[in-house]
Amino acid sequence: LMNAAVAQGVEPAQIAQHCDSVTLCFSKGLGAPSGAVLAGCREFVTEAWRVRKLLGGGMRQVGVLAAAACLGLQHAEVTLRRDHDNARRFAEGIHVLDSPLWSINLAAVETNIVMINVQGAWPSPAELCDRLRAVSKEEVAETGQAVSVLLLPWSAQTVRAVWHRNISARDTELARRKLEFVARKCQE
Repeated sequence: LMNAAVAQGVEPAQIAQHCDSVTLCFSKGLGAPSGAVLAGCREFVTEAWRVRKLLGGGMRQVGVLAAAACLGLQHAEVTLRRDHDNARRFAEGIHVLDSPLWSINLAAVETNIVMINVQGAWPSPAELCDRLRAVSKEEVAETGQAVSVLLLPWSAQTVRAVWHRNISARDTELARRKLEFVARKCQE
């Protein structure tokens, strides 16, 4: 919800007004260690509260977590905009590499998520992700750095990359360079 609101330049309420219920997670992008809220009509929230209690959910003394969530919400626009900018920079950077191993739809990069379409039979998305995660002596010798990039094989032809508050512009550039290195090695 928050990523969509920032990307569209609207208040979250403008998006949520079309929903019967909404949940918002405070971790990752907003930076809280955990926590979420659920909103909806009184009957819905009452039933959710009952089921949560029935299943043993709940915590005591959650003020510290609530404080982290409040801080994350106060800085959400700046934090999420930075994540979106980093994702866009990464997407543009790998797009200009013009590798035969992948393609990217820049128009689809609207938030902190980048989907990379893997072309051909090799490497598969899983193999590409394995190579991005691994650090070889050859890489360190050639680039002077040991960089491990964690991406997710999303489908049979797609890899998913997601940015959050702990990924800096420098990290983003290192990930782009690692992808460039891996592509070069796959083509040799």
